[in-house]
Amino acid sequence: MTADTIDHATLTKLAEAGVVHSTHVVSQDGGWGILVKYGVTERALAAQRGKQVRVFRKLETLVEYLMGIGIARFEVDTANYDRRIVTTTATRRPDRATAMKDAHAAAAYAEWLDAEVQEAIDATRPAVPHDEAMRRVRDAIKLP
Repeated sequence: MTADTIDHATLTKLAEAGVVHSTHVVSQDGGWGILVKYGVTERALAAQRGKQVRVFRKLETLVEYLMGIGIARFEVDTANYDRRIVTTTATRRPDRATAMKDAHAAAAYAEWLDAEVQEAIDATRPAVPHDEAMRRVRDAIKLP
């Protein structure tokens, strides 16, 4: 795919203005990219952060995206399609697995801590007024 990119906001404005001549969905490593032709210019859709080409892991997601911005007709190029690459790339997310484990551990700790605090609040041990507690401390250490 080309190095020149177009961002989501610009593509949306071009689609609304009806100046997008053609849209090509191109298979590549890890999923699908979009090439948009308007005027004599052809650009790839950029990712939200940076100028890298946006890759959709699922064709269904890409179709929903294009339909959402008003592009209902497009061509699909499957010349570089390799199901094994798309499938394994889409399912490998060790960073997300670690993040989910951390989130579950944090939630479990918060639940445990809430239970401990509530248990302390609900405890039925005898309450000693502050003045009485201070008198007992002074007596214990023989303060005047």
